Amino acid sequence: MATVKQWIEGARLRTWPNAIAPVLVGTGAATGVDQWSVPIALLALAVSLLLITGVNFANDYSDGIRGTDADRVGPFRLVGSGAADPVAVRNAAFGCFGLGALAGIGVVVLSGQWWMLLLGALCIAGAWYYTGGKRPYGYAGLGEIAVFVFFGLIAVLGTMFVQAGTISGFGVGGAVAIGSFSSAVLVANNLRDIPTDRVTGKRTLAVLLGDRDTRTLYVTLALIPFLITVLIGLRNSWALLGFLALPLLINSVLAVTRGGTGRKLIPALRDTGLAMLVWALATALALAFG
Repeated sequence: MATVKQWIEGARLRTWPNAIAPVLVGTGAATGVDQWSVPIALLALAVSLLLITGVNFANDYSDGIRGTDADRVGPFRLVGSGAADPVAVRNAAFGCFGLGALAGIGVVVLSGQWWMLLLGALCIAGAWYYTGGKRPYGYAGLGEIAVFVFFGLIAVLGTMFVQAGTISGFGVGGAVAIGSFSSAVLVANNLRDIPTDRVTGKRTLAVLLGDRDTRTLYVTLALIPFLITVLIGLRNSWALLGFLALPLLINSVLAVTRGGTGRKLIPALRDTGLAMLVWALATALALAFG
């Protein structure tokens, strides 16, 4: 049986910035229009954290039973390593989705936005079918688009809307930026895994684009948030604090542009996620109080 430490590794807590950042920006944008709610924000954070943890367990399970994690360079996997029973990992994913659904119902009850139950169901389905089911869309080069939509547009604007009852141009800009950051994290992950994914038939966007174009895509996505920082800064100079995140990306961009492979790309995932979190915090404060 897997140890507690191995289960924690399998949950991949390093991906949590992808869940925390959109809630920060969405709440900051809601505060900027003088409509924010601590209970709703906390429940939205719970939804986001539980969904991304559920996604991680679901990917672990689905990739593991398909054998695509048999020869893995990246983080520890419970099923692929043989440390945990696949059914237990699948149940952990379903448990996270169930708890996330309960937190989401709390958001709906407090906000009165009952139609968002359908949106929540869509998010859970998207989390499972990323690598689950007979035709996972993550194996068809659609993973980055899904991450941009779910952890960018929906997460940021949904967090803002359930608190403020509206969305703003600043919120849209923040959503695009966070979606770009999140997609960049996945691009770096899939860039590292191109050799093994090709062998196992996992057709990620990186496999379809090839090594060179995937590196270009990563750099583009990583820089988009700072372009948005400039645009927001034209109206709110405090938003320029978002540039505090830029130094955190230097090593990641260098590793990608200089042809780093395998384990040399692992820090790029960590640093991109950290840059996203710093950018989100700085921008949320600017939107709220700038």
